[in-house]
Amino acid sequence: MDFTPERLERYSPHILLNEVGGAGQRKLFDARVLVIGVGGLGSPAALYLAAAGIGTIGLVDADVVDLSNLQRQIIHATPDVGRPKVDSAADSIAALNPDVVVRPYRQHVDEDNIRSIVRDYDFVIDGTDSFAAKFLINDACVAEGVAFSHGGVGRFRGQTMTVLPGRSACYRCVFGAPPPEGAVPPCSRMGILGAVAGMLGTIQAAEALKFFTDTGQLLVDTMLTFDARDMKFRKVPVKADSHCAACGCRTAKAGAPEAGGGGPDAR
Repeated sequence: MDFTPERLERYSPHILLNEVGGAGQRKLFDARVLVIGVGGLGSPAALYLAAAGIGTIGLVDADVVDLSNLQRQIIHATPDVGRPKVDSAADSIAALNPDVVVRPYRQHVDEDNIRSIVRDYDFVIDGTDSFAAKFLINDACVAEGVAFSHGGVGRFRGQTMTVLPGRSACYRCVFGAPPPEGAVPPCSRMGILGAVAGMLGTIQAAEALKFFTDTGQLLVDTMLTFDARDMKFRKVPVKADSHCAACGCRTAKAGAPEAGGGGPDAR
């Protein structure tokens, strides 16, 4: 996209940053980000990515908007109840920034379709609420060499890490395999302070923007956790596992550390 007077005004806060500037903003224009799950995490992430001028945003979600979603899923509004989430989110993005091209996928990701979807993007935001989906996203992104941000929330807590396939630990390095089905209840059953999802989703969006503009230090080989009750944040180092079923061979060739890390997934 060209820098029209309107775009110069819209994106001037980015352009004024030495770390971003006009060149960085052009990289954002050219970027393609896939948001899987347009819920508590995907809502703020998608809105901030759109506001930043990410050129193409893919939205994956098979669900419709429910009234209980509105406590935290801020990309949707009361009149959207009953509408497909991808349609509601696409309308919100268009209203916020008409520069952005939105690609809606009203479907669940599964082993048959996820790699064909992921490979069309440069970065993935994991906004899902099940362990099975998180491992599926991890394995597909590692196989396709697509960077992604893991995110998980529950009650008052959140956690996130950024994965650069072949260069860092992946989600499976840290957690190995999904827990037994039903062992960890979803937010709809355990509850969540709505703003906690906003905090985590915004961090995920920031990681994507840093990735494209090559700014600062990503949450690579690091799990960031926080508890909003006392606003304590913690960075936990994690390491690639040379025996990881998803990335072991790749990270070993890249010279990554061999020991695995661990910790509880709050989502």
